[in-house]
Amino acid sequence: MPFIFIFDEMSVILCRNVVSFSDGIPDEGKGIPYFYLTALDPTASNALKDQRSSLTLSEYNLGTCGKKDPENPTCAKITLIGKLKLLDGDSEETEFARTALFSKHSEMKGWPKSHKFQIFKLDIEDIFLINWYGGPKPLTVDQFLHTKMNELIFNADTSS
Repeated sequence: MPFIFIFDEMSVILCRNVVSFSDGIPDEGKGIPYFYLTALDPTASNALKDQRSSLTLSEYNLGTCGKKDPENPTCAKITLIGKLKLLDGDSEETEFARTALFSKHSEMKGWPKSHKFQIFKLDIEDIFLINWYGGPKPLTVDQFLHTKMNELIFNADTSS
């Protein structure tokens, strides 16, 4: 997950980190990625200073690209761009996210309380989708959040 790393007011660099996420309980994802993060890790600590972030996912990890290289444009990739926001610890959304995260990543329940893990979400502002030759495909946040992933990957306009 790319995020902004701030050393001081004059030193800012783009960094990446591997993070686990969930957008809902298994087979009922809603499209909004949630994360269980600690400020001991730069992803969370820097999001608390500068929320700009993105999450890139590849169809390759699903095993549906066959023998194609992951960089092949016909092996879909999507980047969700937005703000990584800390959720209020007592909200309904936080409880939904906790359930979603723990249903897919059960070991998170046992992570050290002393690390003060908190729930974050990526508030999606823009989307970059590649699923065929010809450059990125236009996709609004509303389309992404209200389309089933199979429709998104297999029914996208490939005529470009």
